[in-house]
Amino acid sequence: MLFISIYIENKIVRYTTIKHYLHTENEVLTHLNSCTDGLSSIEAQKRLEENGPNKLIEAKKTPLIKRFFAQLVNPMIIVLLAAAAVNLVTVIIERMHGENASFAEFFIIVGVVLLNAILGVIQEGKAEQAIEALKQMTASTCKVLRDGNLLAIKNDDVVVGDIVIIEAGDSIPADCRIIESASLKAEEAALTGESVPVNKQSEVITSETGEVALGDRTNMLYMGSTAVYGRGKAVVTATGMQTEMGKIADVLSKTEAEVTPLQKKLNSLSKILSFLVLGISVFIFAFKLITAEELGIENVLDSFIIAVSLAVAAIPEGLATVVTIVLSMGMTKMAKNKAVIKRLTAVETLGCTQIICSDKTGTLTQNKMTVVEHFASDEKLLATAMAKASDAVLDNQTKQAKGEPTECALVNYAYSLGLDKGELDKANPRVSEAPFDSMRKMMSTLHTVEKGIIQYTKGAPDEILKRCNRYLKNGEVLELDESARNEILATNKNMADRALRVLAASYKEYDKLPASVEPEDIENELIFIGLTGMIDPVRPEVKVAIEECKTAGIRPIMITGDHKDTAIAIAKELGIIQDATQALTGAEVDKLDDEQFNEVLKNVSVFARVQPEHKVRIVKACKSNSYITAMTGDGVNDAPSIKSADIGVGMGITGTDVTKSAADMVLQDDNFATIVSAVGEGRRIYENIRKAIQFLLSSNLAEVIAVFISTMLGFTLLRPMHLLWINLITDTFPALALGMEEGENDLMKRKPRDPNEGIFAGGLGLNVVLQGLFIGVVTLISYLIGHAIENGGVWEWTIKEGVSPDGMTMAFLTLSLTESFHSFNARSLNHSIFTVKKQNKFLWGAFVLSILLTVCVVFIPGLNTTFGFETISGTEFLIATGLAFLIIPFAELTKVIANAIRKAKNK
Repeated sequence: MLFISIYIENKIVRYTTIKHYLHTENEVLTHLNSCTDGLSSIEAQKRLEENGPNKLIEAKKTPLIKRFFAQLVNPMIIVLLAAAAVNLVTVIIERMHGENASFAEFFIIVGVVLLNAILGVIQEGKAEQAIEALKQMTASTCKVLRDGNLLAIKNDDVVVGDIVIIEAGDSIPADCRIIESASLKAEEAALTGESVPVNKQSEVITSETGEVALGDRTNMLYMGSTAVYGRGKAVVTATGMQTEMGKIADVLSKTEAEVTPLQKKLNSLSKILSFLVLGISVFIFAFKLITAEELGIENVLDSFIIAVSLAVAAIPEGLATVVTIVLSMGMTKMAKNKAVIKRLTAVETLGCTQIICSDKTGTLTQNKMTVVEHFASDEKLLATAMAKASDAVLDNQTKQAKGEPTECALVNYAYSLGLDKGELDKANPRVSEAPFDSMRKMMSTLHTVEKGIIQYTKGAPDEILKRCNRYLKNGEVLELDESARNEILATNKNMADRALRVLAASYKEYDKLPASVEPEDIENELIFIGLTGMIDPVRPEVKVAIEECKTAGIRPIMITGDHKDTAIAIAKELGIIQDATQALTGAEVDKLDDEQFNEVLKNVSVFARVQPEHKVRIVKACKSNSYITAMTGDGVNDAPSIKSADIGVGMGITGTDVTKSAADMVLQDDNFATIVSAVGEGRRIYENIRKAIQFLLSSNLAEVIAVFISTMLGFTLLRPMHLLWINLITDTFPALALGMEEGENDLMKRKPRDPNEGIFAGGLGLNVVLQGLFIGVVTLISYLIGHAIENGGVWEWTIKEGVSPDGMTMAFLTLSLTESFHSFNARSLNHSIFTVKKQNKFLWGAFVLSILLTVCVVFIPGLNTTFGFETISGTEFLIATGLAFLIIPFAELTKVIANAIRKAKNK
């Protein structure tokens, strides 16, 4: 056997030539220098450093210089650069004729454009970093043996030679050779196109040609596939780009950045505004030329500059960037609160959520099961059966069980009776099994004993009883008659009525291992042993979250595989339902056609004894009733319902890789209250984006109105560099600060938002028009007052075809300050700013920065002349400031009128 190592830059890249599926487990382990207990931590770290992380090639990031120039490839930016070029040519011509023309405007326009591009690149980078951080938080993990201990590590840290423990629902982290298999099945459609799960085993595959097709390598597991049934142990044979999936990594790396529906709407709006404004600018340019007394190069250049001013005034350049930043910051905040959002679209959809379908165990409850009651004539045998038919293990040091919570409770219960799971397994090793399946609601394990083989089966009491024909009583095996069956069912109901989770145990004896260990062949003619009753306390914070849901117009629905009586008891305790008529079982759902079920769903909020397909049907029924629905899940079979929901919610602790991959949101604490908190955050983010939109569009509309009217009347109100300065300093920073607003007090007291409503719904469009018109008029008034003061108090019309330095300075001050004051109005779209108790330190910071920079531009000698401003008097400054402040009482008045109209309509 030939082993070759390829060396590149002194790093061992790959072991080659051996076809692992043609060799025994021992041969493969020897070749990989590993063993069944796994690698040592030191060796694993060494291999990780030598071979690199277990990652596929990713799409190349756009170079910084390309990203910078991409910021400049924008119609408005190109127009601005053209204006700067025209200005440069004009200054050069004027200087050639002996005039003392300044290059200031050229440098300011170019400087602002470059600064805007740099800020765009920085903001884009921050958004990418935030999303990359979230990807790291949702990175898949797997279970490996290191130093003989079971550890959970990131898939990226898996190395060749690692021993991986695989259970149903796990994603396969790398290419592996199976060394143990217990009814293991894998779904390999991503690689082979085969939609039916493949049975996996550990035996060597024989081949006369030495070649076996990928789909026929039954003793191998491959990255990109998923374990859907059973469990197993495998040794990693290839990682990263050396895997079969790595060979098609180029296809996987070509992913495009996701754009949310809101961003699409805003991009569309920006395009419409761009074409509209360009049309108006062309009209103004032509109008100025036609009405000019004489047509010369100077008039052409002036007309072009005026048209550019209008274009600059109209386009909210930072709108799309602000939305992206607000969304990414919101995602980061949610992640800190244990809700990791995987898709930007989910942030928007969360605010519309009307129904939350939630699993009970671990989400509504604490998932800390403890056996508190039992029903059996032989408690030791009951505990033995429960522990043996479990995959949880007892930690030798802590003597606490590790594994799935319910099974941990059973193993701990057995230990409390002096039965150590490890010792039990040594005495009677497991030789085969029929793993737990949510359809059967049970699992069976077979163990060697002196007389042959004993089978232990545990599961749902009603399902176990269906397969029992005898029962154990006082050491005797008796026929399971109707009286005994009714006693067991009554005891089960009594426990369930007290919100206990009840499991049943049974056994069966064989002379030797059955020829078939398929569930249908071995799970029959069982001997009933007894019942265990476990308590899983509700999470204390969930009851508050349920109340918050109802106040917010969101209906919680509980879905569980538990007994109906248990489900009803928990749901009543949490306030989800008032009586048993609001609960249905999966069997009862099956009796209803779609039309009946859609109608019943309006009043039912608890579903018990459900199968995975019921969850899909529940989601479809919710959507048929036009409800925006969130669905939680943790098992591999929950993936279809999670994908079907508007918001798929995966469990970060108990959830399988398949479920987390299908989900839009992953809960790091598996807590229902976290879902409700995320809904509130989704509402806050969307509301803040609307606030930023109202602020930016009303400000830009004001600039358009003021510039257009002044142009039509024949005077220059503001130059392009003035408007650029305002858009960059006075608009962008406050808009970003508005995106960080805390949620308003009544945010979770409102009905969910209609997902089909437009951006300007709820009076936002009217607010933009009214506020923009008011700011524009106030700016024009400020100019006229400044011009009159400049003329010694003469109020006659003398501004035709002219520029008034005082008027322009006062107009700039008023427009800048008005927009700064207006940012506080935007803190609430409907409520008075004087009722908003929480302070926004970011907005105050943006406000102070805007005021300081505006005052500096106007009053610092040299800087003001560069901008073409006049040093105005204290009186002029106070008048400009007073006019600017009028936006606050105006906005307050419009809110009062709008709220009065809204109340009248509601009556």
